[in-house]
Parts: sequence; structure tokens; C-alpha cells
Amino acid sequence: MPLARIGLFIVFFWFGILKVFDVSPASPLVQALFEQTISWMNFGNFLFLFGLFECLIGIMFLFPKVERIVIPLLFFHLITTTMPLFMLPTATWTAFFVPTLEGQYIIKNILIVVAAILVAAQVHPFSRSNK
Repeated sequence: MPLARIGLFIVFFWFGILKVFDVSPASPLVQALFEQTISWMNFGNFLFLFGLFECLIGIMFLFPKVERIVIPLLFFHLITTTMPLFMLPTATWTAFFVPTLEGQYIIKNILIVVAAILVAAQVHPFSRSNK
């Protein structure tokens, strides 16, 4: 599990920090989705905050016993990051079941979910007090 935690940290922190410094190759896709959903906020601010959110998720995977907090954040993140598959089909699909490079990038998030579930499966249930 330590390797899975480190891998999750690397992916989330790296991709997040690219957004924080506004050098992410995913920014055009994020902006296209942003314009269809959250256009009431400045995109630069959103990208910065979303990048920090990804960095936070990555950092949290380094610490055992924070999975109960990070897993819901991860699922929220994955919901938002898979939205382009449905809301921006011309950017994510070339034909039925033929994703663009951006679409493949999004679909690989399934692996991240599986790794996160495996990490979370190692968490012991809340202990009950025996009275």
C-alpha cells in the first residue's frame, strides 16, 4: 500500500501543481467545461483553486488514517473530471468508443479509483467501545 499511496500522491500533486502555475496541458479542456458550468467565477481563480484541491488530495494520500476524508474528495474530483466525456463529446471522442487523447486521459481515472479503493480497503472500521 505505501507504493499505491506514493503513486496517488505523485499523480494528484503533480497534475495539481501544473494547474496552480497555469502550465497544465489540460487547461483548455478544463476551461471549456468551466465555461459551460461555472462561468460565474474567474477561470484563473478556479484553475488555481482546483489545482490546490488536487494537491491536497495527493498530500492526504501520504497519511494513513485520512482515507475517510480523502476518498469522498476523490470521488467528487472524479465526477467533475469525467464530465467532459458527456458535456464535451467532440473534445473527448472521435467515434463511438474511440476516445481522443483527452478522452483517454479522463478514462484512465478508472485506475485511480481502483487504486484509491484498494488503499481505502486497508482502513480498519471505526472501533466500537465495549461497555
